[in-house]
Amino acid sequence: MKYKKMAIHDQTLNSIFKDQLKLEKHMNMKIIIPMAFLAILIPTMSYGGDKHNPEGNANAEGVEALSSDLRDLLSREMQALQNGMMSIIPAYISGNWREIETTAGKMKSSYILKQSLTESQVKELHSILPHSFVEKDQRFHYLAGMLEHVTKNKKAELINFYFSEMNESCVSCHTIFATHKFPALSSKGTKAEHTN
Repeated sequence: MKYKKMAIHDQTLNSIFKDQLKLEKHMNMKIIIPMAFLAILIPTMSYGGDKHNPEGNANAEGVEALSSDLRDLLSREMQALQNGMMSIIPAYISGNWREIETTAGKMKSSYILKQSLTESQVKELHSILPHSFVEKDQRFHYLAGMLEHVTKNKKAELINFYFSEMNESCVSCHTIFATHKFPALSSKGTKAEHTN
């Protein structure tokens, strides 16, 4: 009888262990699938046509209306942020929290408005770019700071959450301010793709 009870207990433990493995596998897939999707999506975003305002078009708005020096600076910052975002994916899936923490810290501190700009460049940014652009930029850097914080605490689920929020922040900003570079994000591009 004692052996029968032990066998039933072992079967119960095996069943619980199998269920736990299934749950862990499911949770890992919930994390890996979005990461893989982002790994494919993010690089394609940088290949959009860059139709800035080289001729000084009076109808240019927002980023397109900035001087070439400021557009170049903004472009370099965006490229650095994209590289940082892309480096997080392999670091995350391998549990390299230190690399994510370092990268998130760099992204948090890369405010274009905090870089050494001339006084005239600061005035140009504030006069041409709408306040909502600055708010979106600040939100992205806030999220990067949160990512840095949760990574210090090795909170894998929150790391994934804040990384996802940062990606959403990028797409949201590009949809409003960078459709000249990412035409697929424009409402016109979206409508054209969905017509039958």
